[in-house]
Amino acid sequence: KLFFTDYGNAAKVERCDMDGMNRTWIVDSKIEQPTALALDLVNKYVYWVDVYLDSVEVVDYQGRKRHTIIKSRQIRHLCGLAIFENYLYTVNSDNLSILRINRYNGTDVQSLARLDNAKEIRVYQKRTQTAVRSHACEVDPYGMPGGCLHICLLSSNYKARTCRCRTGFILGSDGRSCK
Repeated sequence: KLFFTDYGNAAKVERCDMDGMNRTWIVDSKIEQPTALALDLVNKYVYWVDVYLDSVEVVDYQGRKRHTIIKSRQIRHLCGLAIFENYLYTVNSDNLSILRINRYNGTDVQSLARLDNAKEIRVYQKRTQTAVRSHACEVDPYGMPGGCLHICLLSSNYKARTCRCRTGFILGSDGRSCK
């Protein structure tokens, strides 16, 4: 699944398959300007920052169990969001500090460091990476990902895929080649 935010005409948090199909709104009310998103892959939760509402919220992958982690002027102008263990990590774009927020109670907010110019944050640690299983876009014996000439996108699950073509090409009637 691909998770993303949009704050155009109607602000929302959405998800879809990697090929763009099955687009679903998971949050579309009481939301104004969602700008950063992080996933808890183990428990299947989506966290986001709303910079207009000065809040960090969470919901499960189906849009249920929504609650506010923290809502405070203390967390104004946040950009970027990452999860590791019990904490959310984010960047305050006003003073360029890295903040750590307890994701279960929201009361424990600490400034960890200051940076010259940061707009995004990522956690790289082996435990945060899920194991990769075989999938429909693996390279075939001819060197083509999922049997697709140009681009292979996972579909509704890891066993299904959709082929796409680069700009200027159209998909052939076989659903794999590009012309």
